Amino acid sequence: MRRTGWLIRTLFVLAYSTSPAFAQQIGKYVPIQAGSEADHALTEINATTDAAQKLVLIDKFAAGAGKEGDYPLVADGLYVDYYIGQKNYDKAFEIGDKLFALDPDSFTNAMNMIRAASEKGDADRLISYGEKAQAILKRYKEAAAPAEIDAAQWAQQKTQTLEANKDGIAYMQQAVFSGAYQVKDAGKRAALLTKFAQIFPDSPYANQALGVAATSYQQAQNAPKMLEVASGLLAKDPNNLGMLLLLSDYYSEKGEQLDKADAYAKKAIAVLPTAKKPEGLSDEQWEQQKALQKGLALSALGQVNIQKKDNAQAAENLKAAAPLLKSDDGSYARNQYRLGFALLNLKRNVEAKEAFTQAASVNSPYKGPAQDKLKAMATPAKRKAS
Repeated sequence: MRRTGWLIRTLFVLAYSTSPAFAQQIGKYVPIQAGSEADHALTEINATTDAAQKLVLIDKFAAGAGKEGDYPLVADGLYVDYYIGQKNYDKAFEIGDKLFALDPDSFTNAMNMIRAASEKGDADRLISYGEKAQAILKRYKEAAAPAEIDAAQWAQQKTQTLEANKDGIAYMQQAVFSGAYQVKDAGKRAALLTKFAQIFPDSPYANQALGVAATSYQQAQNAPKMLEVASGLLAKDPNNLGMLLLLSDYYSEKGEQLDKADAYAKKAIAVLPTAKKPEGLSDEQWEQQKALQKGLALSALGQVNIQKKDNAQAAENLKAAAPLLKSDDGSYARNQYRLGFALLNLKRNVEAKEAFTQAASVNSPYKGPAQDKLKAMATPAKRKAS
C-alpha cells in the first residue's frame, strides 16, 4: 500500500495548494494565501514527523484558523489523512463522512475513504464509497459551465481535470474490484462484484467482475443468478470464453437447453486459438490452461451427445477430451465417468470398464460412483427362473 499512500497524499496536496495552477481537483477548491496564519500552520503540520505532535498541531489549526471560511474542509482532510496513517480507520470514516457533509463532491475525500476501506479490508464500505466516488465523477462530467467561464473553456478545463485525476480513478476502480474479489463468502462476493459492474460499467474490470460473479454464484449454488449474470455477460461479450464454458457445462450436465450447450461448447473451441493470454501467466501456463479449456468444451459436447443418444459421437468427443483434462482430477474423472456410460450404451463393455477404472483412479466426487459401476459390472447378472 506504499504507492497508494503516496497517491492519496499527493491528491490531498493538490486539493489544498496555495497555487491556483494546482486547482485541478474535483470538489471545492480552498485557496491558502501564502504567508497567512493557515499557510504557516499547514507548513508546520506537514513538516512534523512525530505522530503525537502532528495531531496536536492539527487540533490547534482546527480550533483556530481552521474554523474560518472553508478551512474546516482542510482541517477534516488533515484529520482523515492522519487517522489513516495511524490505521485508525473507523475514526477516518467518521471524519470523512463529516467532510462529505461539507463538500459532497470532494473526490479527494472519496479517494481517502476508499484507501481506508481497502486497507481495513472492508468490502462493503469499498463498494459504498466507490459508488459515491463514481457519482461525484458523473456530476462533475455533467456540470454546466459556471457563469464566468464560456462553454468551450469549461469543457477543456473538465478534460484537463479528469486527466489530472486519471491515476486516482484507475486506483479507485482497482481497489474496489480487488476488495470485492477477495471476499471469501461466494454469494456475497458474487453480489458485490455484480454491484461493481453496475457502478463502473466502463471499467476495464467490469467484464472480469461479472465473470467472477457468475462462477461465484455457481459456487454458492445459486443457479438462477449464475444464469442471469453469465447470460448478461455473453450478451455484452459474445466471445467470452469463461462464460461459454460455464454455460455449456451447466446446460449439458443438467440436460437442458442442449442446442445452446452444443453451440456454446463449439464456439468456445473456435475462439480458443485467438483468446488473449491473461496477465501473469507464462506461455507454458497459458498453453496448459487452453488445453484444459478445450477439454472442458469437448467433455460438454460429449455429454450433450449422450443426452441426445448419439453415443458414438459422445465417445469420440470424450476420448479427445481425456488427455486435455488430466491436469484437473475432478474434470478428468467426470469425463471418464461419462465416457464409461457412452461405451456401455454402445455395448463396448471392456472399454467402458477401463473408463470407469480411470474415473475411480483419482480423488473426486466421481470416485465412489465409478467404483460402484465397476462392482456392478463384475457381478454376473442373475438368470431368471424358467
